[in-house]
Amino acid sequence: MKNYHTHTKRCYHAIGNEEDYILNAIKGGYTELGFSDHTPWRYDSSYHATMRMEEDKLLDYVNTLRQLKEKYKGQINIKIGLECEYFPKYMPWLQQTIKDYKLDYIILGNHYDESDEYGIYFGGELTKQQLNKYIDLCIEGLNTGLYSYLAHPDLAYYDKDIHYYKTQMKRLCQAALDTDTPLEFNLLGYKYHRHYPSKVFFELAKEMGNKVIIGSDAHDPLVLSDMQTYNKAKAYLENLGIELTEEIRFFQ
Repeated sequence: MKNYHTHTKRCYHAIGNEEDYILNAIKGGYTELGFSDHTPWRYDSSYHATMRMEEDKLLDYVNTLRQLKEKYKGQINIKIGLECEYFPKYMPWLQQTIKDYKLDYIILGNHYDESDEYGIYFGGELTKQQLNKYIDLCIEGLNTGLYSYLAHPDLAYYDKDIHYYKTQMKRLCQAALDTDTPLEFNLLGYKYHRHYPSKVFFELAKEMGNKVIIGSDAHDPLVLSDMQTYNKAKAYLENLGIELTEEIRFFQ
């Protein structure tokens, strides 16, 4: 069993240190745990984000995980990554950061339009135009080939016209197929009854033939030893006839 969506207190809205997550993952029966805390960005402006890791914490994040990877070798395999948006103008910085820190992978969590400096949050109630923009940016991100999977693909909330929603989300599912990118079933949203995971979306993903990966989106170490929620979600997806995967692309 594998999970690649794990946060730490460095992002300011999660609790627990890296070792807490590892110990709970071992308890839960995971054989591989990927850390993907919210990426810092090097902004052009003086904007200061309060829901992501700061750039000066990145080196310690990576070094801490490398030490723990060695400490728990033989018990669990640790992968080091980040959860990143697709911010077009900042992608050169992100690509260089991936190389400089020798990251194993990144996942696409497209929370904001273009940049959180000025862009709307995509998890709120969207207009048709905003839904289209979310999908367009996700597709552009997938086409870079950098992202190992798409986290909470159904984060974008639009329920005024289900036919329109499905027509547009079909574009996203097709792009995931074209790039062989799994779509995440998000356990955080599932456990706390958020608007995602969306039944409509995952029925569409089944119809399209997309691969789906379960992501804990752990902001609390105890999530990784909560097998009741994991097993319930897995059974739900299997009953839908979804093709589940735990395999993702790595840089190295």
